Amino acid sequence: MARSMRDIKRQIKSVQNTRQITKAMEMVAASKLRKAQEKAEAARPYSAKLKEVVANIAAGTQGITHPMLVSRPVKKTAYLLVTSDRGLAGGYNANILRKLTLLLAERHKSKDEYALFVIGRKGRDFLRRREYPIVEEITELSDTPKFSDIKSIAYSAVQQFETGVYDELYICYNSFVNAISQIPTIERLLPMDTVQSADHAGATASYEYEPSPEDVLGVLLPKYAETLIYSAILDGKASELGAKMTAMGSATKNASKMIGELTLTYNRARQAAITQEITEIVAGASAQS
Repeated sequence: MARSMRDIKRQIKSVQNTRQITKAMEMVAASKLRKAQEKAEAARPYSAKLKEVVANIAAGTQGITHPMLVSRPVKKTAYLLVTSDRGLAGGYNANILRKLTLLLAERHKSKDEYALFVIGRKGRDFLRRREYPIVEEITELSDTPKFSDIKSIAYSAVQQFETGVYDELYICYNSFVNAISQIPTIERLLPMDTVQSADHAGATASYEYEPSPEDVLGVLLPKYAETLIYSAILDGKASELGAKMTAMGSATKNASKMIGELTLTYNRARQAAITQEITEIVAGASAQS
């Protein structure tokens, strides 16, 4: 019984140490989440304004065409996946990876029909173990990445669509709603056939472009696509930190509950040991009388 009590006490101490770690990780994630959320929200006005300008040119100029606005027969599709470098984030990685693998199984008969651009070690390792075709990857992004950190992979994905290597480009990430809710999202990024149908009913200004609307659109469209990728990555980072904060909060609560149960077990064992000792003393005293 004494050994059993020592084991329980040792286990309580171990769980207390774990709770201390998970609590600290929860607080760190909460602190980083505020910064990541602010950065994600700050990027949205620029993206919205750039979309407005692109849509204005595309809708206001007759006969304008660009490879990024034209749908073509789909022979090969590219997917850009955003995951985390580390775990302890609940279902953050598992949810988007499950959704992506199901989509690939439904849409494609062969791995030759698609290619993957991957951001994050968790996604890369998962797909590499299953021999999915990864063409480019980026790992070790900070919790508040700069555009320069992801410019190479964003430029490569957009450029290869524009040159016809891929006929579609999808982006796969967790859309941030709040700290406890992140939605696995897969959106078609290219071709941007929806840009031309933007609503300009309220627009009254007329613009002149130099050297020409076609040349301006040719410069802006790739930048707009890269901006959407960057915005999705910022959204994904905010989702990752929200998932980590929630997961560590749940772990802390579970640890507290386990400590309570172990303490109750320890107290019962201690009470049983004391009762047994008293019983033995009484029995010994009775035998001597």
